[in-house]
Amino acid sequence: MSFNSLGLSPALLKAINKKGYDQPSPIQEKAIPVILERKDVLASAQTGTGKTAGFTLPMLQILSQGQHLRHRPVRALVLTPTRELAAQVFSNVREYGEFLDLRAAVIFGGVSQIPQVKQIRRGVDILVAKPGRLLDLVNQNVLSLAKVEILVLDEADRMLDMGFLRDIERIMKLLPSRRQNLLFSATFSKDIKKLANGILHHPAQIEATPENTTVEIINQKVYRVAKAKKTSLIINLIIDDNWKQVLVFTRTKHGANKLCKKMVAAGITAAAIHGNKSQGARTKALAGFKNNSIRVLVATDIAARGLDIPLLPHVVNFELPNIPEDYIHRIGRTGRAGASGEAISLVCGEEIDYLRDIEKLVGLKISSEVLEGFEPDPNEPTTPKKQQQRSRKPTNSNFHRGRNNRSNNRRQKRNNNRRSDNRQN
Repeated sequence: MSFNSLGLSPALLKAINKKGYDQPSPIQEKAIPVILERKDVLASAQTGTGKTAGFTLPMLQILSQGQHLRHRPVRALVLTPTRELAAQVFSNVREYGEFLDLRAAVIFGGVSQIPQVKQIRRGVDILVAKPGRLLDLVNQNVLSLAKVEILVLDEADRMLDMGFLRDIERIMKLLPSRRQNLLFSATFSKDIKKLANGILHHPAQIEATPENTTVEIINQKVYRVAKAKKTSLIINLIIDDNWKQVLVFTRTKHGANKLCKKMVAAGITAAAIHGNKSQGARTKALAGFKNNSIRVLVATDIAARGLDIPLLPHVVNFELPNIPEDYIHRIGRTGRAGASGEAISLVCGEEIDYLRDIEKLVGLKISSEVLEGFEPDPNEPTTPKKQQQRSRKPTNSNFHRGRNNRSNNRRQKRNNNRRSDNRQN
C-alpha cells in the first residue's frame, strides 16, 4: 500500500514525498483512514512505529478542509507528557503541513512563556502542549480551548505515570463536548482503558503490534554483573566495541550525573539529560548526540520520553526500571522505522525480580551472559532494596510504626513534589 491510497490530499503527499517516504507504516495504514472518517480512536503503538505521522497527517487534512476563521482559534490540541516529545510532534506538524495554510505552535515549561504568548495571540490552528503550561496560559486568559475540534493524547500511558491525570481532567472541562478524540498509548493498561472510557465515544481500537510486546527487530541481551562493576563494564563495552552512539538509562538524576562524569573521565564524550537540566542544556545535549559530537547520552526515563533519534544502534539499561512497561519504552528508542538495534541491560543481584517481571511482560527469556572480569557478586542481595526494607522485622513495634509513618509521609511529600515538578515542566 502507498500513501496515495489513504485518501490524503496532494499537498500532504507532496510533503511526504519531500521527506522521502513512500509506504505507510502499519499504524499509519490503519489509523489514517479511520481518523479521516472523523471517528474517535484508541491506538496502541510502540515508539518508532510512525504513530506521530499516523495522527498528524489526517489531523492536518481535516483542518485544511474545514472553515478558516479570521482570528485562528486553536482547532486541534495535542497533549504530550514531555518537552522533547512536544518538540518532536511540533516538528512533524510543521514538516507535513509545509504546503498548507495552517499555523502551529508548541508550549511547555522550562522556558520563557513570552515568545509562546506572542505566537498564540497571532493566531494558531494547532497547539502542541504539555498540560502544565497549557493550564497556566488558559488561567492567564492568553488562549481559549472553546473551538477545539480535535484532541490528541499522545503517549497517554506516560502522562498517567507522571501524574497528569488531574490536569487532563481540568483540560477536558475546557473543551467543547463535540470533538474528535485520538488517544495513543504504547500499552492498553487498565488505567488507559479507564481514561479512554471517560473521553472517547465509540472509538475504533487500533493495534499496530501485539499488546505490551517489544519491537521484534531489536536484539535484546542481559549481562549479569556485580553492582559495583557496572560502570567499568559499560565503559569497557563502549570503548572495546567502538560504539559511536549510545543511549544509557539510569533510574535517578544523581545516577545519570555520576555515570556521565565517570565516562568523561574515561575519555568518552558524554552528556546527561534529566528533569533538573534546563531546556537549553537538554536541547544542546540532544543536538550534540544527533550530530555525533557527543558519543553517549545518559538519561532518566522522563527526560528520554519522546526523543526522536534516527537509526540509534545501542540502548543500555544501566539500571533496570522497576516498572516493566518502562523497559518497552526504553528499548523502543532503537530499532526504529524498520532499522535493527541492540538493547543491553546490566543486571545485578537486586534487579533479578525486575528482570523476571520484564520477561513475563514481553513474553520471552532474554539471552543472558557473564563477561570475564565482571562476574556477579554472589553475596549481593537478590531482591530490590524496597523489598529488603519491607522484609525487616521491627524490634520495637511502636517505635518503628511511628518511624515508618514519618518515613511514609516524607515519601508521599516527595512523590507529590515530583508530580508537581512534572506538571510545571
